[in-house]
Amino acid sequence: MALGTIFRAFGLAFGQIGDPRFTRVLLMGVGLALALLIGASAGLIWFVDWLTGDSTSVPLVGEISWLDDVFSWGATLLLLILSVFLMVPVASAITSMFLDDVADAVEAVHYPDIPQSPRTPFWEAMRDTVNFLGVIVGVNILALALYLIFAPVALLIFWAVNGFLLGREYYTLAAMRRVGRKRAKELRRKHALTIWAAGTLMAIPLSVPLLNLMVPILGAATFTHLFQMLPRGRPARSSFPDRPQ
Repeated sequence: MALGTIFRAFGLAFGQIGDPRFTRVLLMGVGLALALLIGASAGLIWFVDWLTGDSTSVPLVGEISWLDDVFSWGATLLLLILSVFLMVPVASAITSMFLDDVADAVEAVHYPDIPQSPRTPFWEAMRDTVNFLGVIVGVNILALALYLIFAPVALLIFWAVNGFLLGREYYTLAAMRRVGRKRAKELRRKHALTIWAAGTLMAIPLSVPLLNLMVPILGAATFTHLFQMLPRGRPARSSFPDRPQ
């Protein structure tokens, strides 16, 4: 497992945040993630308000007008807690949508000698986004039982499960741009442990509010580097001149 390569890839991705082209995509990703989470919050609060109404009648007590406020605040608190889990599918969707932009920015700076890759057709990218979302949501629903049974280590299970899923997605999308879907799957199997470890590195900050907003774009950039650095790729020549091209 190439841990050194993972950290070098992440370091290069993080170091490019100041690049105007990279920053634009980063801000778009953060804005979309915030919009999705705020939209989910507003939708949940509206549903609770609609369900409870302006007042609720309680036997032996009468009408209570403040109960809907309690439910609304409770729903908001619940969503803040669930946002840790919601950011995983949000990260998946954002990465699928912006991977081409992130990869182009990374390659323009660190790999200027490789030919530009054609952009993924919109409907193909949308299909991949929906497929990955379905897998991530489905697996996390099934994993809820593990989170409850092994509550003391639930966070570690969360990182491991979603690290595997996100690494699988990030690497596949990055590799498909260069070698096609079939070859991307072959390379993914070849570097499975490294990809899992890199995905876990992305999953850990997803459980930290605010910091998790940056993860989708940094993840896409990291795996663009990782594809180039692992066998059948090439290192960023600006940072690794001693390695063969």
